Amino acid sequence: MTPRADPLTVEVVELIGDVVARYYEEYEHAAAGHSLTGAQARVLSLLSAEPLPMRKVAQRLKCEPSNITGIVDRLESRGLVERRPDPADRRVKLAAPTTEGARTAEALRTSLDFAREPLGRLTVAERTLLKQLLQRMLGVAPG
Repeated sequence: MTPRADPLTVEVVELIGDVVARYYEEYEHAAAGHSLTGAQARVLSLLSAEPLPMRKVAQRLKCEPSNITGIVDRLESRGLVERRPDPADRRVKLAAPTTEGARTAEALRTSLDFAREPLGRLTVAERTLLKQLLQRMLGVAPG
C-alpha cells in the first residue's frame, strides 16, 4: 500500500494540474485563432521542429496512429502539411510542414502568452531552476 501524499506534495500536484489546464486552454484558444483544433495545432507544431513518420508523431503525442492520419489528412487539405518520402527509407512517408504550415506553427508559438507572461516574472535563475527540476521530475537529461 502506498502511503498518503503529504499536504505539500498534494498542493504541488494541484498547482501543476492548474498550470497544465491553463496551458491547454490557451493552446486551444490560439489554435482556434488559426481555424485549427488543439490536436491539429500540436501536430503542426511538432512537425515544424522536424518532419516525422506519422507513427512517430503518434508515439510522441501518445495517441493512436489512425488519429494522426486523420489529423494530417485535414492539415494536408488546408495546405499546411505535405507527405514526402523519407530520404533514409523511401518506403516511409514523412509528414512535413509546408511553408504556410511553418508560418502558422510560428504564429501559434508567438501567440501563446500564458506561459511567457508568468515565466517572465521569474528571474533567469528561477527559470533555470524550474527547468532543471521539471527535467529531473521527468527523467530527462539536462539540456
